[in-house]
Amino acid sequence: MPSSVDAASRDGPASKMSQKPSDLSAKLPRLTPRRRAPPPSNPQPVPSTPRLPPPPERSSLASTHPTRRILSPRDHQLFLASDTYTLLLSFVFTLTESVQDKKISDIRKEDLSPVVRCILEILDEVEECLNSCPPEDQGGSRFGNPAFKDFLDKVGEASDDWQRRLGIEDGGAREEAGTYFMQTFGNRTRIDYGSGHELNFMVWLFVSPPQRSSDLLCLYQLHLLTPPDFPSLILIAFTRYLHLMRLIQTTYYLEPAGSHGVWGLDDYQFLPFLFGSSQLLHHPYIRPLSIHNNLILEEEGNDYMYLDQVRFVESVKNVKGLRWHSPMLDDISAAKGWEKVEAGMRRMFVAEVLGKLPVMQHFLFGSLVPAVEGMSKEEEVGVPSEEEETEGGEVVVMQDGMKHVHQNTGWGDCCGIKVPSSIGAAQEMRKRGGQEGLRRVPFD
Repeated sequence: MPSSVDAASRDGPASKMSQKPSDLSAKLPRLTPRRRAPPPSNPQPVPSTPRLPPPPERSSLASTHPTRRILSPRDHQLFLASDTYTLLLSFVFTLTESVQDKKISDIRKEDLSPVVRCILEILDEVEECLNSCPPEDQGGSRFGNPAFKDFLDKVGEASDDWQRRLGIEDGGAREEAGTYFMQTFGNRTRIDYGSGHELNFMVWLFVSPPQRSSDLLCLYQLHLLTPPDFPSLILIAFTRYLHLMRLIQTTYYLEPAGSHGVWGLDDYQFLPFLFGSSQLLHHPYIRPLSIHNNLILEEEGNDYMYLDQVRFVESVKNVKGLRWHSPMLDDISAAKGWEKVEAGMRRMFVAEVLGKLPVMQHFLFGSLVPAVEGMSKEEEVGVPSEEEETEGGEVVVMQDGMKHVHQNTGWGDCCGIKVPSSIGAAQEMRKRGGQEGLRRVPFD
């Protein structure tokens, strides 16, 4: 019979330690992986491509000198609800879709239509005018060079002949097309350039009559420029215009028109990002983040407008790094795919170009890009024409039924802030210091 001592030894500390502890896991809270909240959806729908309206009757067209008609917020609202707005939106977005997943090198020169060839010849001759009008010595100034006016005068002398070579025989028709053409290179008085001038180039492409026709009708409406011609119109003709404008900007230090400075997408251009994002829409390996890869920019930039424009922006800034001089481009590079980038560029074109009064108040309306009944007229409200602006860039618009005079020398938000050319700043810095590369921010 076991003793009480033996029983106590069995119930001692060693025996208790050998016992299996109770399972406490059921009392612990269940661990579940945290799910990142989905990003908020954009309340603005992606703008679709409207159907191109049917062409107007030839008998209803009479050439007129294009003038400004958006002179008040009311005029702008009338424009946004008009068929002309739909026409511009349809034309630009149709061109955007035409270059989807296409490289510049896909277009063969022998396949270019006669109209596209003629446009390229005209742009080559514009560059010859540029070479014959060297910039004046301004003692290191970064603002617009007055020699730009001599350049525009020379272009204006040849413009009528260029419109005739496009096939415009009627004098009034040549004047109408030529007015849009002259507005594509910047403002003569303010010596600036912006997305509104870029839009005028698209309008000139749209309203320029074809060869062998004296009727004032646009290329698309007369079926000379058919949809198969659209890729070459953008990837060849527009790209040539883009490179020409870079030469003009670097030669004459054109000031950004209504620039948002570092918070803008680009000081001068917008459409290369819209067309370029469409080019890259389904690219197998180039992602939005690839704009930070210098090797990709160098190897692929000649084929894709988006990459080429980023490469140019980097080359003309005096600080290295997109996050310092172009934070919006830097932010956009975080998008997962080009579909989101292209959709955002569509929204931006609607909201920041066509939807902004400071941009559209300089837009010109004629017979092919007609104004809406009820929109103001320059002569009725006493506003000078775009070509007759006084020295200093004074702009007069109607605000709440009253004339509003805005000088580009202050902080008014009507036409933006007068700022020096960033291209000019970089060029002058390199002239003084002989610096070829970009300087880094100390804490980068």
